[in-house]
Amino acid sequence: MKAINVMKMSFYSRSVNEGFARGALAAFIAQADPTVPQLADIKTAVSEAVTNSIVHAYPQQVGLVYLTVWIYPEGQIKVTVMDKGVGIENIQKAMEPMYTTGDPEERAGLGFAVMQSFMDKVKVTSSTGKGTRVTMWKQVGAGR
Repeated sequence: MKAINVMKMSFYSRSVNEGFARGALAAFIAQADPTVPQLADIKTAVSEAVTNSIVHAYPQQVGLVYLTVWIYPEGQIKVTVMDKGVGIENIQKAMEPMYTTGDPEERAGLGFAVMQSFMDKVKVTSSTGKGTRVTMWKQVGAGR
């Protein structure tokens, strides 16, 4: 299936850019006519994915985070958040609720669980030292 529209952007892994990414995503997918709850779900999932890249991918430096959004016919939305950071050594472990490589006083370890609960499908690929790609899908529109 061919996308009817696509948006690509990149930004530095600075916490101030998480809100920017969420806002740009919302403005772009508005053309697919999501319901307010669907829009909130996608924004929340993308916020978690972007925050993971900001916090975990580049722990000692600033790097680029890449956001790509596809809109397909019939209201299918595909979102990819990618970085070229440290990568995830054990994806299965990282996707367990309450697991975090960050400070447990500051991080709940629920990022992937949140993404999975708000999106229809979540796929994570990663290579240590090369980065991580989180791809998420959501069907939007009235009656869905």
